[in-house]
Amino acid sequence: MDSNLRKGDKVWVEDKDLAWIPGDVLDSSSGNKVHVETSTGKKKVSVSPEKIFRRDPDEEEHNGVDDMTKLTYLHEPGVLYNLQRRYALNDIYTYTGSILIAVNPFKKLPHLYDAYMMEQYKGAPFGELSPHVFAVSEVAYRAMIDDSRSQSILVSGESGAGKTETTKLIMQYLTFVGGRAAVDDRSVEQQVLESNPLLEAFGNAKTVRNDNSSRFGKFVEIQFDANGRISGAAIRTYLLERSRVVRITDPERNYHCFYQLCASGNDADKYKLSNPRQFHYLNQSKTYELEGVSNAEEYKNTRRAMDIVGISHDEQEGIFRTLAAILHLGNVEFSPGKEHDSSVVKDQESRIHLEMAADLFKCDPNLLLASLCTRSILTREGPIIKALDCNAAVASRDALAKTVYARLFDWLVDKINRSVGQDPNSRFKIGVLDIYGFECFKSNSFEQFCINFANEKLQQHFNEHVFKMEQDEYRKEEINWSYIEFVDNQDVLDLIEKKPIGVIALLDEACMFPRSTHESFSMKLFHNFKTHPRLEKPKFSETDFTLSHYAGKVTYQTETFLDKNRDYAIVEHCNLLSSSKCSFVAALFPSAPEESTRSSYKFSSVSSRFKQQLQALMETLNETEPHYVRCVKPNSLNRPHKFENPSVLHQLRCGGVLEAVRISLAGYPTRRNYSDFLDRFGLLAPEFMDESSDEQALTEKILRKVGLGNYQLGRTKVFLRAGQIGVLDSRRAEVLDASARLIQRRLRTFVTHQNFISARASAISIQAYCRGCLSRNAYATRRNAAAAVLVQKHARRWLSRCAFVKFVSAALVIQSYIRADSARLKFAHLKQHRAASVIQARWRMHKFRSAFRHRQSSIIAIQCCWRRKLAKREFRKLKQAANETGALRLAKTKLEKRLEDLEWRLQLEKRLRTSGEEAKSGEVSKLQKTLESFSLKLDAAKLATINECNKNAVLQKQLDISIKEKAAVVKELNGMVEMEKENTSLKNSMNSLEKKNLALEKELLSAKTDFSNTLQKLKEAEKRCSELQTNVQSLEEKLSRLENENHVLRQNTLSLSPKRIGQRLGEKHSSAIVPAQNDKRSVFATPTPSKHIMPISHSLSEPRRSKFTAERNSENYELLSRCIKENLGFNDDKPLAACVIYKCLLHWHAFESESTAIFNIIIEGINEALKGGDENSVLPYWLSNSSALLCLLQRNLRSNSFLNASAQRSGRAAYGVKTPFKLHGPDDGAGQIEARYPAILFKQQLTACVEKIYGLIRDNLKKELSPLLGLCIQAPKASRGTAGKSSRSPGVAPQQSPSSQWENILKFLDSLMSRLRQNHVPSFFIRKLVTQVFSFINLSLFNSLLLRRECCTFSNGEYVKSGIAELEKWIASVKEEFSGTSWHELNYIRQAVGFLVIHQKRKKSLEEIRQDLCPALTIRQIYRISTMYWDDKYGTQSVSSEVVSQMRVLVDKDSQKLTSNSFLLDDDMSIPFSAEDIDKAIPVLDPSEIEPPKFVSEYTCAQSLVKKPSTASASTQII
Repeated sequence: MDSNLRKGDKVWVEDKDLAWIPGDVLDSSSGNKVHVETSTGKKKVSVSPEKIFRRDPDEEEHNGVDDMTKLTYLHEPGVLYNLQRRYALNDIYTYTGSILIAVNPFKKLPHLYDAYMMEQYKGAPFGELSPHVFAVSEVAYRAMIDDSRSQSILVSGESGAGKTETTKLIMQYLTFVGGRAAVDDRSVEQQVLESNPLLEAFGNAKTVRNDNSSRFGKFVEIQFDANGRISGAAIRTYLLERSRVVRITDPERNYHCFYQLCASGNDADKYKLSNPRQFHYLNQSKTYELEGVSNAEEYKNTRRAMDIVGISHDEQEGIFRTLAAILHLGNVEFSPGKEHDSSVVKDQESRIHLEMAADLFKCDPNLLLASLCTRSILTREGPIIKALDCNAAVASRDALAKTVYARLFDWLVDKINRSVGQDPNSRFKIGVLDIYGFECFKSNSFEQFCINFANEKLQQHFNEHVFKMEQDEYRKEEINWSYIEFVDNQDVLDLIEKKPIGVIALLDEACMFPRSTHESFSMKLFHNFKTHPRLEKPKFSETDFTLSHYAGKVTYQTETFLDKNRDYAIVEHCNLLSSSKCSFVAALFPSAPEESTRSSYKFSSVSSRFKQQLQALMETLNETEPHYVRCVKPNSLNRPHKFENPSVLHQLRCGGVLEAVRISLAGYPTRRNYSDFLDRFGLLAPEFMDESSDEQALTEKILRKVGLGNYQLGRTKVFLRAGQIGVLDSRRAEVLDASARLIQRRLRTFVTHQNFISARASAISIQAYCRGCLSRNAYATRRNAAAAVLVQKHARRWLSRCAFVKFVSAALVIQSYIRADSARLKFAHLKQHRAASVIQARWRMHKFRSAFRHRQSSIIAIQCCWRRKLAKREFRKLKQAANETGALRLAKTKLEKRLEDLEWRLQLEKRLRTSGEEAKSGEVSKLQKTLESFSLKLDAAKLATINECNKNAVLQKQLDISIKEKAAVVKELNGMVEMEKENTSLKNSMNSLEKKNLALEKELLSAKTDFSNTLQKLKEAEKRCSELQTNVQSLEEKLSRLENENHVLRQNTLSLSPKRIGQRLGEKHSSAIVPAQNDKRSVFATPTPSKHIMPISHSLSEPRRSKFTAERNSENYELLSRCIKENLGFNDDKPLAACVIYKCLLHWHAFESESTAIFNIIIEGINEALKGGDENSVLPYWLSNSSALLCLLQRNLRSNSFLNASAQRSGRAAYGVKTPFKLHGPDDGAGQIEARYPAILFKQQLTACVEKIYGLIRDNLKKELSPLLGLCIQAPKASRGTAGKSSRSPGVAPQQSPSSQWENILKFLDSLMSRLRQNHVPSFFIRKLVTQVFSFINLSLFNSLLLRRECCTFSNGEYVKSGIAELEKWIASVKEEFSGTSWHELNYIRQAVGFLVIHQKRKKSLEEIRQDLCPALTIRQIYRISTMYWDDKYGTQSVSSEVVSQMRVLVDKDSQKLTSNSFLLDDDMSIPFSAEDIDKAIPVLDPSEIEPPKFVSEYTCAQSLVKKPSTASASTQII
């Protein structure tokens, strides 16, 4: 390949097993051979230079390139090795110009296809993000929109390469960017995808290479309207392999639907189906099951898909009836008949299958047999019936089976198209072609011939497109170029399809003659094309022929060519099935017009029909702009992480990728941006690097100095011919070698000099050490002598002291033992005494306690009886008192009259109140009365129980006294035996006491029984009381809901325009909002909230009252509208509008009113103000005002007595409304206003308004910040003058000043702070906004870093790090009061950038990376950064392969556990605060200190605010 090789060059050497292996040149001077040492096995081989390709020495330092055109050497091994490196890192997509290569990972990668990833690629320019199938779909969609031209995406590859899945992803993305509203709860994309299981069941089968191979081509046409929205879709199919229905080879299978039907259970029994081994069309292969696939489950999925597509149950019944008939038909065998060349059914079993097939087809068995065994020929004399021999009958049977199945498949496709819906008025369309790839097996038949013919057609289209792209690239760069020749396959296409002597034409001619055989067809073929360079005759076969396709030579066996090309439509078959009693079968064979023919055969050529379909497809593709996706199967075992080089290389050749490389090699295969070229080859001419900053001029000077010619300089790139980049690399290697030798020479000099200095310093140190040793030895001798004397003295003293201490310790031990013995004796005696005392005390205590308990229980029983008696008396009294409620009824009558009066005033409310609500309110009052009566009964019962307990206690005391007396008498009798008279009297008294005791015991038992009964009744009463209380609570909830509806109706009634409100209030309402009267009596005395309306002075007449109210309300609304529309500014940093509005509402007693009109006007006014004006000033202004008004309401309002009473009864807030406000108790509301429900509702609306304003500000900030961040993620190219002078040492990092992009972000942050501070936005909101802005900066930069490989570089890391440092300075410049946790929000991007800029990454272990460098990042994110990193500055490498392997294992484990495998961060759109947080964070605000604006005095309704500002607020100062 390159004769300019030198020792040490990196090259690729061809290998039989691995296709290409890396190696190093050992010697290139020995004639025509180059000696190379391979990297695998370290073998030395001798190869001719033509079979060697150069290898980029720096390619091992990075993990491949995302575009093949960026390869330094664009050739076959370079393409293969780049795909292998990227596949090992789970980067399955790679570009070759605009062509996408997709390598099947054989595992799920859901993080690559979620909605966030689609959002990232939406609108992104091609090549800006990592290669992806979404990028190709985006290019097609944008080109359709921008150029108003239809597009097509061609997905090709061999069986098992992932074509179908790629097609699904393309349709998924197209629906995402151009989706329409779902029809019948399903979008077009969903309907098309849900038809895939159906088409796979009837069109897919197991082949040698794939268990689910598509045996037909598919073209999905997605139609769009003028607005780019999906308006319809259509599916077209090509070349269904019909012969597979009747003939299969081991280990392949027939179509899946047959096996699914046999495993369907009850359905199989209904159609007399059994094991697939029993049917001839299925048992030709010994493979019946697929690994990991259940035929029964797949049958259910197919049924489900039919339901989704819209196939009715009758049609489904017809489909499976037809499939079963085909299987039974295949078991019909024939034997010779009595007549010559006739045939009959072989045996009884065949007869049964024939009858079963006829029954399923719903036709006459005899007619079916006649159509299989005979043919009718029309003559002038009349029809002649001709008998068929056994072979012809079998062929007729198979022809019928193939015809029925083909028409069934066409019917399914047509049904799916009708279900999805087509748009005849569609302006544009995007076609997605999922078609079989080039096939070359050991045995290639008619199907492979047609498939390879289709691929030849598509390859020609592909070559023209690639060549056109090359020319467009040259035109875009404005370089001089001439016509470039490329390999054209038109000759092989003419050989196949040209008339009248093409292969297809000769095949059709042979099929038209009944006596033709495959031998005669082969002879004609070789006779007509014996000199054609593309056709060859194999040596060991007379009938086979070899075609030289673009992907290689393929030998075809012609034994079955004629049979498979004949598509006979036998008239008898069509007539028989068109007259079937089964409507579905009859619909498959519509009646054709009668034709006068001499034969019952209607010949149709499969190859000719396929040629016409292919021609129509090519015309469709020529009308569209094509885009290509080449799917590659990495291994034949369908296992992940396994890359078979020979197989992949073969697929690249078959897919045309290497053909595209050859086209590129014919022109200028090497293209480099000027900046990249100067970075790599600027060292060849360092003298030019400081002269000019014009990159194009510098590039031209370098090329001239090297002596290269025939290159081209474009606008942004330099274009080099094949081999020129190798020359530049050789010169670069020479310069680097010379520089290395110079560095080594200088380094050796430096090392020698340092060694001399070190030796001299060592000699001086040794001399000083020797002198020191001699002096130390002399000093040690003198010191030892003195120490010996001292030791002797201390030793004598120590021996004497030891003897004395021993004597003293012995004496002390003796004394301690004597004292201890005496102490133990005393302690034992004392212990025994105390134990006896304790035993006696415990015994006495037990004795008295037992007696006390017995007596106490008796007394309690007696007391219970007595209290029960008293409770019954009290209950009778209370019952009589409850009946005397006349006065209460009179009061109730007065209140009802007042309620009727109010209902008359509110006519809309009167209409909406129904009799059902009155019944519910009556039921509630009755239940409340019942509850109160039961509560009284419960209290009386409890009181009676307490009284009885007291009585029982008294009786127990008397019983204890009697027991004591009895014990004394017994003791006296035992002590005084001689006193008989006294003994007799004592006996009498004892008998009387015993009787009394028995009576007391009986009373005690009865009291206990009564007590237990009373307790039981009390428990039942409590249970019933709890049930009633539950019922009352539920009724209260219903009542609260009714009250809520009532208030909403009031709100709707009163939420009219100010003028209409004034008129309506003047006509109908006499309780509108008016200034405060002298009467300060509370109007909230009654518990019903609908009755609190402040009356107007009765001195006014009714018309005057209405007119006065309307004028007053109109003026109020005008004042509020003016306060909202005008920018009142701030007074002492306090929002003036919020204070004025609050003081007006407070002065008008709006919080105590039932009307919601004034609150609605405020909310609507704020919303209108937000829509107009400059958002940068309006939004902060109203955020400050609305939050201040919300705080005033939150701190100064409390709920009224009705809400408190309900809250106390039910244990929750009244009306069932979830409010963020606290319901204050009696102690809390000392200085607060008792508010009504409209005021509480106004607080909720104002809270929502604050959250809305905050969200608008945050979203606007993100919109402004997004384009700035898009410019900051990648470092701009520095000028060459500066780059030539900068240091290239890894140890010294250049000082980079932040570019204008980062300065723009700092200016943006400064302007944000100034806008917020000018409008006096509370620091709480500023802190939240700044924190979320920095969180968005972290998210955008981090996600862009992970999606764009050009951003994961060392220099870019330095650039982003310098920008983050500027952000850190900005955070430090503002106070923590405003910055909050902004710095911590940048954790992800800080750690990611820190990882990019560290040196010696290969020495870092996985634990060090996870624990020290990137603790916040997940293993998937670290893996992504590590695999995408490349050092564009110093050429260092990423982490070691061992660390990458460990991370891959962890990533695979996490993929099985996690539901979402995305490595990207999600944006948080929540509101980070609540009303309570605002209340706590915003400081004290006293509206009474605010001076209202001057125009307020113009309104009579607010003059008191100006005169007496101190009385405008009813609230005390808020703490």
